Amino acid sequence: MLENKNISVCFTADQFEKYADGKSTVVVVDVLRATSVISTAFMEGVEAVIPVQTLDEALSYKGKEGYIVAAERNAKPIEGFDYGNSPFHYINADVKGKTLVLTTTNGTKAIHNAREHKVITASYINIEAVATYLIEEHNDVIILCSGWKGVFNLEDPIFAGSLATLLLDSGKYDSNCDSLFASKQLLNNANGDLFTYLGDSSHRRRLKSLNMEDDTRFCLSPPIKSDVIPILKGDKLVML
Repeated sequence: MLENKNISVCFTADQFEKYADGKSTVVVVDVLRATSVISTAFMEGVEAVIPVQTLDEALSYKGKEGYIVAAERNAKPIEGFDYGNSPFHYINADVKGKTLVLTTTNGTKAIHNAREHKVITASYINIEAVATYLIEEHNDVIILCSGWKGVFNLEDPIFAGSLATLLLDSGKYDSNCDSLFASKQLLNNANGDLFTYLGDSSHRRRLKSLNMEDDTRFCLSPPIKSDVIPILKGDKLVML
């Protein structure tokens, strides 16, 4: 009988060094919106995603054959880029077969911080596929919440609670991580209505002020589901 594996939850990208062990599979989560955008872009036919840290690095790909560039800072799209950080920018768009170069305020930083580990990205679009993969892989798991500029936000831990519940229910995982138990409590408190529960959260209010409520609804309760698991290979996320 295989021994159970461990799950932990890290609440912000800046805390990751306290969790890093060099061997766990890291699941990066930025549900509003980077990892939801990544899931959507792969569903729409993007071949790879290159997450980069700076606007200049992303812009260096602009105009290159086969590349599209996307950026967001403080939830807003950036002038001079083909796309922003909204899943709707990629649906029915001319992205098939292309490589998306993406830089965001939080999600791409989290991917960068975890790059010495095996890294996959997750959203509510591909949560079931990610859970199935992790259960079959049977490795220790760190769910890395991107947070907001180094501090705690509410939506990523709630997603961590959703994913952790699926893993724990398999009977193949254990945890003694208080962050995980807090994530499950937040999920339970939401009582199945994440959109309403997050009504006073900072990022939902931020997106609302920018008229991006449709993005929030899509990311928290997506009308689409995907079995694509993006995995970091070198500097690119590709389909597992």
